Parts: sequence; structure tokens; C-alpha cells
Amino acid sequence: PAGDGHAVKPTAADTVSLNPKYSFSNFVVSTSNQLAHAASWAVATQATTKYNPLFIYSRVGLGKTHLLHSIGHQLASSGAKVVYVTTEQFTNEFISAIREGKSHEFRYKYRKCDVLLIDDIQFIIGKEQTQEGLFHTFNELHNSNKQIVISSDRLPGELPLLDDRLRSRFDWGLTTDIQIPDKETRLAILQKKAQASGADVPDAVLTFLSDKVYESVRDLEGTLNRIIAFSVFTKRPINLDLAKQYSGQKRENVKPRACSPAAI
Repeated sequence: PAGDGHAVKPTAADTVSLNPKYSFSNFVVSTSNQLAHAASWAVATQATTKYNPLFIYSRVGLGKTHLLHSIGHQLASSGAKVVYVTTEQFTNEFISAIREGKSHEFRYKYRKCDVLLIDDIQFIIGKEQTQEGLFHTFNELHNSNKQIVISSDRLPGELPLLDDRLRSRFDWGLTTDIQIPDKETRLAILQKKAQASGADVPDAVLTFLSDKVYESVRDLEGTLNRIIAFSVFTKRPINLDLAKQYSGQKRENVKPRACSPAAI
């Protein structure tokens, strides 16, 4: 359902930290992210907390943040009070609230919202005080049937040093992952990105780039942006020669370095 009726009209309830570039309308759906997208769309459009919390995990740059912002925009357009926060921001605000005696304001912000979107929860590892604060925030929201969506670079059970009470709560709802996109998906992403940029990018160039294996969608889009930029700066048309010159080395040819404990 990614392409129909997904236009978002921001309202006063929208959160300023939501990125307008990230919406369901420009998220490319494929087998690598189909479940994560479907669950996100359900959370954003159905009046239910069936998937609560929704826990999305993947390696860096594959679309977790895109989905979180998309959920936020969709719900905010319906008048919901949405709070999107990175784990680092949550930690900093929690520490500041304690230091400055503003715990009441902190609790009000995070416990009176309708939807809480937390990005990169893995950065809470080792921060015991923050975990305690998040634990109580989670309980308050969950008991009030408020939606919680969390992203991470790994499964809840693979988060070391995480408070067991908190980890068990992450497993209450639905956990879904996003995989590295296949060639067809990479091509679709490039086509959408090229169209949005307004640049004249030949199909042969997009096909050439999609043949490369990228670690993340971010790297894929970054390569296309680099080629477009060089075309603008050098006043050269975008063609295969330019793409080969500035696309960088094929990812599949880059061998990871083996590091022993002694070498580290």
C-alpha cells in the first residue's frame, strides 16, 4: 500500500524534528523490507496498539529512520501528539532534567505523548540511569495504550548490558528487520532518487550503479549524489564514463581486514 493516498499534511501536532524528506510515499518497498514497511503502515494508519512496541532492526543506513519519520508524519497529520527522539537526545535531556531539577517537564514531554519514536536504542547500552528513566516512560505509555516504535542495529536479545526488564518489554510487540536491498530494489531506489533530484541520469548509469553491492541505502544514494555533483561542478553530462570515474570501487571487491586482539 506504499504508493496510494500517502500524502502527508503537517499539522500543529507535528514534531519539528521530523524530517519532511522521509515519508511513506518515497519509501521503496521490496522483499528486503516488506514486513517492516507493512507493520509501520499498520501502526500509522490503524487505530490499534496491536504491534506495541514495534521494534525495527537492521544495519546502518537501510531505512529504519525513514520508517520512524514516516510513521510520525502520518500520525501527526491525524492530530496525534508525536515525539521523535534519538537515544542520544533522550539521554542528554534526561541528564539535564535531573541536573536542573526539571524532571516534571521531562516526564510530561515523554509520558503525555500519543506516539513515542525512539531511534538507535543501542546507544542506551551502559547508561543505567537512562535505562531506568526509559523503563518507567515505557511502562507509563504502554499502560496507557500509547504507541511506541523503536529502532536498533540489532535484536533486543543481542543488546549487551541492557536492563533485563527493559529488554523483555522490547519483545512484547512485533520485532521485524530490514535486509540489504537486492539489485531490483537498488535500481528502484536510484530511479526515485534521480527523479527527485531533477537531474538527467540515463538508465544505463542507474543500471550500472544498481549492479554494485552497497552496504546501505545511504551509500547507494550518496554515490548517485556524488556523480550528480561532479556533473554540475565540471559541467559534464552524466554518462557511464562519469559514473565509472566517480562511483568508487565495487563494494564486493573490498575485503574486510582481519584484526586479531593483539593487533588491536
